[in-house]
Amino acid sequence: MQGGSCSYDVIFASGHGELLKKFRQAKSKVVFSAESVAYPDRHLESKYPVVREGKRYLGSGAFIGYAAHLYKMVADWDGTDKSSDQLFYTKLFLDPVKRGKINITLDHRCRIFQNLYGSAEDVVLKFEYGRVRARNLVYDTLPVLIHGNGPTKLHLNYLSNYIPRVWTFESGCNVCDEGLRNLDGLTVDTLPLVVIGIYIEQPTPFVSEFFKRLNNLNYPKNRIQLYISNHEPHHQKRVEHFLQDHGTQYNFVKTVGPEENSDFADARNKGMDMCRQTPECEYYFSIDAPVVLKNTNVLRSLIEQNKSVIAPLVSRNANLWSNFWGALNSDGYYARSEDYIDVVQRQRNGVWNVPYISSVYLVKGSILRSKLNQNDLFHSGTLDSDMAFCHNVRQQGVFMFVTNRQEFGHILSLKNYKTTHLHNDLWEIFENTEDWKEKYIHHNHSEALKGKLVEMPCPDVYWFPVFTETTCNEIVEEMESFGKWSTGSNTDQRLQGGYENVPTIDIHMNQIGYEKEWQKILLDFIAPLTQKMFPGYYTMAQFDLAFVVRYKPDEQPLLEPHHDASTFTVNIALNSVGQDYEGGGCRFLRYNCSVRALRKGWALMHPGRLTHYHEGLRVTKGTRYIVVSFVDP
Repeated sequence: MQGGSCSYDVIFASGHGELLKKFRQAKSKVVFSAESVAYPDRHLESKYPVVREGKRYLGSGAFIGYAAHLYKMVADWDGTDKSSDQLFYTKLFLDPVKRGKINITLDHRCRIFQNLYGSAEDVVLKFEYGRVRARNLVYDTLPVLIHGNGPTKLHLNYLSNYIPRVWTFESGCNVCDEGLRNLDGLTVDTLPLVVIGIYIEQPTPFVSEFFKRLNNLNYPKNRIQLYISNHEPHHQKRVEHFLQDHGTQYNFVKTVGPEENSDFADARNKGMDMCRQTPECEYYFSIDAPVVLKNTNVLRSLIEQNKSVIAPLVSRNANLWSNFWGALNSDGYYARSEDYIDVVQRQRNGVWNVPYISSVYLVKGSILRSKLNQNDLFHSGTLDSDMAFCHNVRQQGVFMFVTNRQEFGHILSLKNYKTTHLHNDLWEIFENTEDWKEKYIHHNHSEALKGKLVEMPCPDVYWFPVFTETTCNEIVEEMESFGKWSTGSNTDQRLQGGYENVPTIDIHMNQIGYEKEWQKILLDFIAPLTQKMFPGYYTMAQFDLAFVVRYKPDEQPLLEPHHDASTFTVNIALNSVGQDYEGGGCRFLRYNCSVRALRKGWALMHPGRLTHYHEGLRVTKGTRYIVVSFVDP
């Protein structure tokens, strides 16, 4: 018995036992797969025998038969290597005499063979215990062999992520550890050389943090060459600061600035070519600036997976938008695969063959010098550079994979990011909340929420960490850059009524467009402490006044005793006593209690009216900055 198929685009869903059983049940000497379209000559449709159920037309991509009958079948072949075998077998089948003599039939109901062309929507995955089958919904059959004929190769790739035991619910990924490259035995100097291409194509939040993560990758810098392409003038200083601090630690660095860059695709071609033209380069690692790689071992993990092209899964926080597509539509754009959500949410972990990746991926240098050796991989018609790259890779028959075996990181949202301020990241609390929190909220704030690290230096005055040093520095610098400090007089047109009873030299949050952001800070990071320290009181963190105050010996050194127009007040120190200024602090007169050694980034929270009459103590040297909020006036 012999069989035939276009073996490069088929997968077996079951073994030879089921195959032979179903063949014998067909009671024919030769069984061909069946299709829903007559190919290559539609004019021959009418000559096909009518069938009551199933696909009517012969598909030559897969067949099975007894050797003697197969020899008879091909005995009359007189074509060349380029001749159509499909047409030859079709004419043979349509000849009633030859069909009957050889005893040929078609697998009309896809019991043995499933051709996907024209029928991909009919096929779903059927998960059994410890194995996966392709089920034909139309005929309720479980084909043994799946053939990705015609333009269905990508759908076959998708099915091959599961069938027959590649991934199951019971065992997870059964092939992910096959063919790995072990880096453990290599010394630092013998690890693969990697060219890392970094692309900053538009205004992007947290670029400084991007470079910190790059610098912290768990991979020796003398085995890394950097290609940094920056299209955005706003970020050029950050690039220069990174190179000034760390550039000499790397094997080699090439930068292309905004004045040299013109085309995104050209820049990416040049970065990839840097690896292609460096004989020692074994891998090219491409990272876009909006990618937040939290896993310092990401580069090692991708190399060890040993794929030609592989991407670590990254997605937007609390969002299904990610750096891969599980399927494409007929126009080559995004289509959602059945498993997309489960893969993004890591309900199914493995290494997945996918048609599209972007933002961050690793490519073998050997592939760049062979199958992907064309100089322009990032142009293709009207497609954007990422889609063009993936299209060109697929055209060369190179598989792309995405892995979600580990948590790797996420992708920033660039929505609404502006560059009109000095420190624009401060405004990202809504769009990129977790990244904002990591940069700006004190690492011990979570301990304060548990009731730890909360001190009470005076009665009903609570002291706890809120901001990082970076937050404090940036708020001060933002205010000084804005520069429109009040005069400290009682007349203040910023206030309703135009009069301030206890004036300070200050700038209000609404003057710099930070009112909504500041309320979210109070609501998310102060209100939970309020509820713990003042049980039974719940706040929505409403305020009329939130402002940064500046105290200087020759300007306004102190503040006379007063009550605040608030239910409670939050006063956060923005710089350090003994380092940036001397003197200062806050004295609560009713208790004759002072807090002098204020800690940068720590908040004092106290009732505003009636009991906590207080004053700002004299600054004797330097400049003291605090940010004050009158909450629930």
